[in-house]
Amino acid sequence: MPKLPLSPVPEQENDVGAQPPGSGSSSDASQSGSSSPDSAVGGKASPRYVAKPPESESCHAEKTEDHSEEGEHEEEIKEDVESEEEWDTDLETEDSKKVYDPTGKAKYLEICQTYGVTPVSYFIRHMKDSELSLMHHGLGPKGAKPVALSLASNTSVLKLNLSDNWLNGDGTAAVAEMLKENCYISDVDLSENSLGMKGAKALSAMLQENTTLVSLKLSGDELNDQAAKYLAGALLTNNKLESLDLSHNALGESAGEVLGAAIAENAGLKELDLSWNCLRGQGAVAFAKGLGANIFLRVLDLSYNGFGNKGAAALGEALKINNVLEEFNVGNNRISLEGALCLALGLKENKTLRSLSVARNPIQSEGCIRILKAIHANPGAVLEVLDFSEIVLKQDFSGLCDAVQETFPGLQIKHDGRRLSFRTDQSKV
Repeated sequence: MPKLPLSPVPEQENDVGAQPPGSGSSSDASQSGSSSPDSAVGGKASPRYVAKPPESESCHAEKTEDHSEEGEHEEEIKEDVESEEEWDTDLETEDSKKVYDPTGKAKYLEICQTYGVTPVSYFIRHMKDSELSLMHHGLGPKGAKPVALSLASNTSVLKLNLSDNWLNGDGTAAVAEMLKENCYISDVDLSENSLGMKGAKALSAMLQENTTLVSLKLSGDELNDQAAKYLAGALLTNNKLESLDLSHNALGESAGEVLGAAIAENAGLKELDLSWNCLRGQGAVAFAKGLGANIFLRVLDLSYNGFGNKGAAALGEALKINNVLEEFNVGNNRISLEGALCLALGLKENKTLRSLSVARNPIQSEGCIRILKAIHANPGAVLEVLDFSEIVLKQDFSGLCDAVQETFPGLQIKHDGRRLSFRTDQSKV
């Protein structure tokens, strides 16, 4: 059977992915010229030889675009859901984690870096201690600020000692701001820091807001009469502070007046140390009157001031009406025999005082005897310790001991640096 001639193949159009004319290989050329059993009759080319974009590829491309759009849509929905979850669970955010840093260590290191301050390694190691002592570390105003800012959120420290760090007014102001925020620290020592008037003003503002602080030591801080006005204002409103140390300062006559008025109204202080100041004259008298009106103070140290005989007379009157004071120190106050007689009048009626020191006053042996006689004549006296140290005593003073011992067998008397207990059995004396 004769073979039929092959129909010419029509010219094909170029498509995406097809090779340009003349670039095909020899095998492609031989294939294009070969016969095909599926070719149509009449010289028409079989559909398989028409160059068309592969249907599968175009569909794949469309599906890919659809999937990508769906994926982006799903991604947006997922982000919205996560955003809503973040709003609902705000405790898991980074900011809240910083707020609940119990020690403030991370905050301290960050602030030190910001202010260019070298971190105190001792502070970092002991931030979890209930009693934190940073005394003698030379912080200065600049170093005190990072410490104060980090302690604002600290929940571990209950007692803080920053004595002798040259805080000055600026450093003290930073600590005062911290104490407005911190509600855990109850005991603070800022002694020997030269606070001055600026520091006193900052602490006064703090004391009018703080309700946690129970004990505050401001010894040796160069506080003067002007600073006393700020502190007195705080004592008029703060009834939470129980112990205040203002010893070794420069509080003078006017300071005694404003502090006396504050003490008369204060309803919180139980211990007050004003030793080594300059309370004298009318200031001493005004303070003594405030003591007479006070009904909360238990321990008072007025030693090493200048009360003199006028101040002693006012103190004697205060002891007559004050029914809460238990420990009282008026040593080294320029009180002579005249002042001792006034004190004796108050002791004759007082029923709460347990410890009295009149040491290093020029009251002489006669003044000591008059005080002993006043105590002996007071049936309600509860005195347990009486200090006559560094006062020259005569022989007649010893003769009074037997009578005193019969009434107060537990009374202890200190003089010449020795503590003596008077008992019935004289062989044991």
